[in-house]
Amino acid sequence: MRIGILGTGTIATAVVRGIVHDGHQIVVSERSQANAQALSQKFAAVSVVANQEVLNQSDVVILGLMPDVARALLPDLRFRDGQSVISLMAEVPKLELAGLVAPAKVEGIAIPFPAIAQGGSPVLCCPASSLMHDLFGTNNNVISVNSAADLEAFLSAQAILSPAVKQLALTRDWLAAKTGEAGEAERFLRLLVGGGLLAAPLEHEGALDDLLAALGTPGGFNAELRDFLLERGMQQHIDEGLETLFSRFGT
Repeated sequence: MRIGILGTGTIATAVVRGIVHDGHQIVVSERSQANAQALSQKFAAVSVVANQEVLNQSDVVILGLMPDVARALLPDLRFRDGQSVISLMAEVPKLELAGLVAPAKVEGIAIPFPAIAQGGSPVLCCPASSLMHDLFGTNNNVISVNSAADLEAFLSAQAILSPAVKQLALTRDWLAAKTGEAGEAERFLRLLVGGGLLAAPLEHEGALDDLLAALGTPGGFNAELRDFLLERGMQQHIDEGLETLFSRFGT
């Protein structure tokens, strides 16, 4: 595809790195110039051009802008009929975006994560779209939702990543204090989670429940620590935290 990307912040840069080897020709805007230049120097398929030239040279336009920047910048650019626009901005409703990029077609909203650059990462797409599946699904995993409310729920749920990593960091610190092996403690935990059971493909609904059952041997260390945390409100804290995040969308 001929792909143009307006904005080269952290996520848009990761998107380029995640799709650049799939045979596309990619033009990126001069915004975040250091990132744009680094991409063009590293990848032959990437070139840096002015904002309007991004649109002139692309059939698919990915908007990696902050919402306030998009609202100020897009009305001064000329999109064309037949272009498809993918937004990385969950905060700008599709209907509003359609007015900003007319007569181009808004394909939908995509929410990638930094790990898209390495592959194997989820990419939230709303609504389901064959174009976004073709674009992002080669090396990553497209998760399609069909309503703004569902997208907001998934965005709230993704916030579990930081608490989960914090739990690992706290466990690393405890283990390092016990053994004096900080480096090996972190390596062990990263392999345990990232290279162990969770790395296996979850091929059916409820596979997480099966994994919990496998780790739930009565009297086993895993079951004992899990129940210890549940008894002290782990589920309640997670539910309340996620509901607090979801309520911020005001849906």
